This record gives sequence, C-alpha cells and structure tokens, in this order.
Amino acid sequence: MSASKRIESIDILRGLVMVLMALDHTRDYFHINAFAGNYPENMTSTTGILFFTRFITHYCAPVFVFLAGTSAFLYGVNKPKKQLSLFLVTRGFWLIVVEIAILNFLWWFDITFGFINLQVIWAIGVCMLILGALIHLPKKLILGISILLIFGHNALDTITVTGKEPFSWLWYLLHQPNGGFAVGNTFVALSYPVLPWIGIMALGYAFGTLYTRNYSKKLRRKALVYTGFSATILFFVFRGFNFYADISPWEIQETTTKTIISFFNISKYPPSLDYVLITLGPALVLLAYLENIKNKLTSIFLVLGKVPFFYYIIHIGLIHSLALLGLVITGKDWHKMILNNEAFTNPDVLTGYGYPLWIVYTVWILVIVVLYPVCKKYMQYKANNKDKWWLSYL
Repeated sequence: MSASKRIESIDILRGLVMVLMALDHTRDYFHINAFAGNYPENMTSTTGILFFTRFITHYCAPVFVFLAGTSAFLYGVNKPKKQLSLFLVTRGFWLIVVEIAILNFLWWFDITFGFINLQVIWAIGVCMLILGALIHLPKKLILGISILLIFGHNALDTITVTGKEPFSWLWYLLHQPNGGFAVGNTFVALSYPVLPWIGIMALGYAFGTLYTRNYSKKLRRKALVYTGFSATILFFVFRGFNFYADISPWEIQETTTKTIISFFNISKYPPSLDYVLITLGPALVLLAYLENIKNKLTSIFLVLGKVPFFYYIIHIGLIHSLALLGLVITGKDWHKMILNNEAFTNPDVLTGYGYPLWIVYTVWILVIVVLYPVCKKYMQYKANNKDKWWLSYL
C-alpha cells in the first residue's frame, strides 16, 4: 500500500469526527434552553436521544487530538527533528493565538472579549508546544509517557486548589476543571485542562510509527484492532466496577434509559481514563477497517479531514451566524446571539431560546452541505500550492 493511501484512512476518520463535531456545536446554539441548563448530562431533564446526540460527539476531541499527534509524526518522517520541533512549537503558538483572538470572537460575537474560553484548539496548541520537546526522546519513552499521563492522571482528581496564586492558575491549566481567572474586565476560562490531552497527542505521535512505509498493513491492522478492542473492554471493566477511572461514578436510576445514561455519562473536562478508553478504543478499530473502505461517503469525510483547521474555524462562524439569522427570521431579538458577560452571568437572558432536537439535526445537515464545497475548493487550492509554506499552518 502506498503512503498516500495509508494517510487517507487517517483523513477519513478525522473528517468523520469533524462532521460529528458540527452536530455538537449545532446543538449548543440551537437546542431549546441549551444555554440555560438543558444539558444532555442533566439527569432531571435529559432524554435518551438528547444524551446520545452528545455522547456520539465525545469521539471528536480525543480523535482530533490523537490524529494531530499522528499527523505530526508523518509530517516529520523525512525531516530533521529540529525542523519538526520548530514547526510544532510555532504552530502551537499560532493555534493559541487563533483560539484567543479569532475563535473566541466567532463563538461569542462579542467585540469586547469579556469572556475568553480556552478550548480544544488552545489545548492542541499547548500539546504541540510540549510535543515539540518530547519528540527528541526515544519513541518508546514517548509511548511510556503518554500511557502514564492517560492512565495516571485520575490519581490527581482529589487535588483541588482555589484562589489566584500562580500555582492555582497552573493547576487549572493542567488538571482541575472549571478553572479560570480574570484579566481586567475579561474572564478567561480554562475549559480544557491539558495534562491528559498531552498524553493523547503523544500517544497519537507514537502510533504514527504504524504508518511508516516499512510497516506491513497486516501488522498495523492487527495492532489497531487489538489495542482498540482491549481499550474498549477495559472501559467496561473500569466503569462497571466504578473503579478509579472516572471521578463521577454511575448509579442505578429510576428508569433503564437513565441508568444507561448514567453509565455512559463520563467526564470530559479533563478527559477521564474511562472517557479516553471508550472513545479512542472504538476509533482505533474503525481506523483499522477504514483502509479497505472507499465510497462516496468516505470521499466526503476525506475532503473535510484534509483541511481540519480551516473547517473548524469556518464551521463555528457559520453555526453561530445561522443561530443569529434564525432569530431574525422568527422576529426575535438577534442581540441574544451576542454572547457577552451578561449572557453567561444571567441565565434568564437565554431562557426559552432554542428549537426542538429535529431542528438541530436539520441545521446540522445544512451546515455540512454548505461547508463541503468550500472545504473541497480549499483542499484543491492547498494541493496546487504546496510551495506556499504558510498553508501548512492552516
């Protein structure tokens, strides 16, 4: 198998999870009372289909981060470590800048930047900074560090801090959820504590060795399937016994549906070991079989997966713009979609806003239909302009 075909399976999987990512963000902006406490994890108000809509999108962030590590390995296969390290560091800083200056505007449409939420692009940026140093270590040591971070970070769950001291801020950055700090009139939320994400990206980098030219397809498939099924089984063992791997244990509920929801209601911020096992496990199995699947659907995923950063930026802006347009069309106050500090500190501002879940799915499909031709044109532009170095940062 040629190197390009091997990479196609990676791009297809990345494109698939990015389609799911758009579903999650469409739900954020369109579902009834999504801004006012009607969360899929809220056991008093959730339903099976609402929770599934959220759960299936759990695959997005870990697969996205994992494959970013794999892509970093493949990008540096024929390059000196120093060159790869410089690329990772500069791209990491670039992603952090984009998260703060561009994505936070697209998320909130607030020109005052009263609320800055550091999310997945920020986390990937920080992880790339760290990976830029880790790649100088032996590959087996990188693999060991990644496993240690993924399996070991839940031992730190009981360590919590408060206040504004430098150590508190550092701990919010590394591991404690719901951390943040004020900078003047702006509140900065650290929604993605990065310690386990560093492990996930480093694991993806280590798995990149499976895609070198001298690695056989048969052995690669066996490694992916074995690892994926093992991780999935391990999830059910840990979760079934409520042992260690998640800070939120599941409990028997008043209905079977809600008991199942409780079982799969795993922690994402930061991603628990259970979260990583049940997302990356099935994803690795799927990655193994995607090498042999080629059809119109995978061709769509392939296009989106080849321009992930471009897709990510424009899909946020598009979904938010459609939500604002929806208010205009229905004769409601479009200012509700200017999500400033008042919207976050006073939930009543957005109480009652939103639409039924079938509208969410309809808008999601519309978003993908609109994005696909744009992403395809950009993919073709990148392919025809490989001499432009700056395109590697987009």
